[in-house]
Amino acid sequence: MAQPQPASLAEQVYHRLKQDIFDFYLLPHDRFSENQIAERYQVSRTPVRDALYRLEREGYLEVGFRRGWSVKPIDFSRIDQLYEVRITLESAAIEKLCVAQDVRELLAPLTATWLVEPAQRETEMQVMAELDEQFHCELLRLAGNSEMTRMHLEVCERIRIVRRLDFYKSHRIEQTYVEHADILRMLAARRKDECLRMLRAHIEQSRQEVHKISVSMLEAARQFYCAG
Repeated sequence: MAQPQPASLAEQVYHRLKQDIFDFYLLPHDRFSENQIAERYQVSRTPVRDALYRLEREGYLEVGFRRGWSVKPIDFSRIDQLYEVRITLESAAIEKLCVAQDVRELLAPLTATWLVEPAQRETEMQVMAELDEQFHCELLRLAGNSEMTRMHLEVCERIRIVRRLDFYKSHRIEQTYVEHADILRMLAARRKDECLRMLRAHIEQSRQEVHKISVSMLEAARQFYCAG
């Protein structure tokens, strides 16, 4: 069997490291060395170094002289800016969907997921976070502008870790089901102004929850995920 090429190994390490950040295995301020990552993933230091510098360029990691690597702290100012971009993109998608001829047909899969009885709702935190992101990304995809969709995906990836923490609280899961259902009803009825108001309030609430993130919450999330 052919051995993986260095480039593909670096890509694999890159994705595994990024997922470790999203899964709270590596928390903001956590420090580590190239050797530790190489040992953990059972690869050489070369693909590890390539992956680390790529994640540094993307803003996930930082490196210091004689201090090794660390996960960058959450930059709440930058997160706020990304939420503003998200509101702009999703609002534009709502406006486009409200004039789509087949809007009810387009929304049918989302309706089947979100307009369900309480007993049918998802309760697991990680799955719920993925479903929530899929809901908002699907609104962009259905709107039909591929460049807007690409930009939105990039924004969602940047804020994924803080959005996932939003579902560490059970009341936020219930609230999300209710709000997504209301947004879909307004969309299907082409009630644009009400739909936009609901969408913006929904995203703004999520942004406010971000500012409640604490070190203890991050540690609790790590214990939860590692235990799973």
